Amino acid sequence: MNPREKILKGLGIDPAAVRKKLVAFIKQKVKDAKADGAVVGLSGGVDSSVAAFLCVEALGADNVLGVSMPEAGVTDAGDVADAKEVATKLGMGYRVVDITPAIQGLHRNITDFKVDALLPAANVKPRVRMAILYYYANLLNRFVVGSNNRSELRAGYSTKFGDSAVDIQPLGCLYKTQVKQLAAHLGVPQKIIDKTPSAGLWRGQTDEGELGLPYEKLDVVYSGLDLKLEPAEIADAAGVSEADVGRFIEREKRSAHKLAAPEIPAL
Repeated sequence: MNPREKILKGLGIDPAAVRKKLVAFIKQKVKDAKADGAVVGLSGGVDSSVAAFLCVEALGADNVLGVSMPEAGVTDAGDVADAKEVATKLGMGYRVVDITPAIQGLHRNITDFKVDALLPAANVKPRVRMAILYYYANLLNRFVVGSNNRSELRAGYSTKFGDSAVDIQPLGCLYKTQVKQLAAHLGVPQKIIDKTPSAGLWRGQTDEGELGLPYEKLDVVYSGLDLKLEPAEIADAAGVSEADVGRFIEREKRSAHKLAAPEIPAL
C-alpha cells in the first residue's frame, strides 16, 4: 500500500460507529453538567448541521436550540435558508438574531476602530455570535455545542473566544472529509454537504482562500503526519509542495494556544 492509499484508508470512518460514540459523548457531557440541553450556532454549513443532528439525537429536539446569526451585506441569504431547513427538518428550536446592529455599535463606540484592518475587524463577529449563544445557554441552562472540526483546530483556523469558545467540540476528533462522510450518513441535505466552506467573515470569504489549500488536501497532510510519514511522502500523496507541509506543521505549533486554557504561572 503506497502512502496515499494508506492515508485515504485512515481517513475512512465507520459512520454508524462514529455517530453512536458522538451521540453518547454529547448526552453524557450535558448530563454531567446538569444542563437541560444544547445551543448550537447554525451557519447553514455542513459542520454546524452535523452538530445539530447529533444534538437532537442525543438530547431530543425540544432540548436543542439552533441560532442563525446573519450579518447584513455579508451573510448569504441561502445560508440562513439552509440553517432554517435543518432546524425544521429536525424539529428543534430556532432563532434568527441579526448581528449587524451589534457590529455597527462596536464600530461606533470603539473610537479608533479600523475597518480596513481586515482580520481584527472580522474576528469581532464570531465573538459577538458566541456572546449571543451564551446568552441563550445561560437563559435556558444549556450547553453551547461547537462545530469546529479537527482540520480547523489543527490549522488554528478558529477565532479565540469566538467560535472556539464553547463547552464541547464533538466534531473536534473528525477531519473535514470525515465530517462529510458522517453528514451523508445522518441525512444532512446534499446541497449543504457540497457547499463551499466559509466562516462568513466578509463577503466572498472562503476557508480555502484563507487556508491556501482545500480541505481534501489539508486532511491528507495532517493524516499523513498522524501516520508519521515523511514530509516528502505526504507532499506527494496530497499533491502539494513540501513547503506547504512545513507551513501547516508550523501553523499547528503556532496556534496551539487556541486549544489550551490560559496559562497560570506557578509561584
